[in-house]
Amino acid sequence: MPPENSDPSGRLPLAFTATGNASFLDFLAAHAPGMLPIGRGLPVGEVPASPHGTTIVACSFEGGVVMAGDRRATMGSMIASREIEKVFPADEYSAIGIAGTAGLALELVRLFQLELEHYEKIEGTLLSLDGKANRLATMIRGSLGLAMQGLAVVPLFAGYDLDRRAGRIFSYDVTGGRYEEREHHSVGSGAVFARGSLKKLWWPGMTPSDAVRTVLHALVDAADDDSATGGPDLARRIWPVVATVTAEGYRRVDDDALTAAVVEVESARRATGATGGDQR
Repeated sequence: MPPENSDPSGRLPLAFTATGNASFLDFLAAHAPGMLPIGRGLPVGEVPASPHGTTIVACSFEGGVVMAGDRRATMGSMIASREIEKVFPADEYSAIGIAGTAGLALELVRLFQLELEHYEKIEGTLLSLDGKANRLATMIRGSLGLAMQGLAVVPLFAGYDLDRRAGRIFSYDVTGGRYEEREHHSVGSGAVFARGSLKKLWWPGMTPSDAVRTVLHALVDAADDDSATGGPDLARRIWPVVATVTAEGYRRVDDDALTAAVVEVESARRATGATGGDQR
């Protein structure tokens, strides 16, 4: 027996046949607005405690970008998780890292991934990197109400621009402001310490392995001074999530390569008084 709300003629519902654009967000807004995470508000009152994720760093290198995120989530003064992942592929040629309210951030990432996949299927081509950055800005702007209540999500977006043949990095604020960053950037509670490290250790023409070591140094520097940022955990073998994006696409650095890089970083810091020194 067909469902009660089905069309007796057997035709598909209007949501599956109506002409629309290539935006999955617009599709949901028109046919299932209750499923949209953006635009929701909370009842007036005390903001509930929720896990927060920090810190995300990114830097460019010759032929692409690298992004890394620590694995710690905090809830007030407590460690909520030591193994949360904060860096994800947005699509084949871009990555997104999350800082802020963890649950909302993960939902934003999943919706952003669907938005880019939907566009590709409808249009038969990839959205440009600028287009991806703009779509993410629109999604963040839609969550301004939640941000004003203390549940902010501030991602870091980076990718390989197929037209310019170079890696690019974009940062955002809670109002949806989009800013292109040169060379490197960091967001999250440990960002100020990570940026200082990136300024000191980044140089033009870096190789991918140079860039991986540089972002690891930055996360360790952030963890030294920010209690909400977790550095590499040698005892538990918990490493930051590190990914590169090049003309070959998004690639997550595997644990074996990260183990070797972490050991190299720790050795360099011991040899130079925990400053990282000059890696060139």
